[in-house]
Amino acid sequence: NAMIAAYAQHGFGSEALQLLQLMQLNGVMPNDVTFVSILSACTGLSILTEGKVIHASLVACGFESNVILGNGLVNMYGKCGSTEDARRVFDKMSLRDVLSWNSMIAVYGQNEHGKEALELFRQMQEEGVEPDSATFVIILSVCASLAALSTGKAIHDCIVAGGFDSDLVVGNALVNMYG
Repeated sequence: NAMIAAYAQHGFGSEALQLLQLMQLNGVMPNDVTFVSILSACTGLSILTEGKVIHASLVACGFESNVILGNGLVNMYGKCGSTEDARRVFDKMSLRDVLSWNSMIAVYGQNEHGKEALELFRQMQEEGVEPDSATFVIILSVCASLAALSTGKAIHDCIVAGGFDSDLVVGNALVNMYG
């Protein structure tokens, strides 16, 4: 696991995947820590087919309900350009944290599905999930890309109400959105 993580973290995704295969050939089963690193490797390589194989292995090993792995899958599918797969994973997650919501909103934003990102942000609020500073940075970027100034102003009001107006990164995102 340590070697796979090191490879994945330092941009050697192919080597991490090879090490996983070697590990399995030697009868060592991957655990949740292994899968976090392998999903990172797949994300870095943007290889959707291998990511789907890893997803199937993760399910077969019983880790489907792990929120950290769910977030990793959403991120991996998003970086590989498969918003539909990312959304399927997101919708199947029995537990979602603010990172889950941020990941899916970011997937939409990064893949030019801004309207869906805004709708998911609204759904997040309706379900009582409190946005964090990362949420606001992501959604302000979406507003900027859509030139949705009125929506951005409403989000700015939420930022002030939530006390995030003094956050430097959020402030920069506001400047970008208004600019």
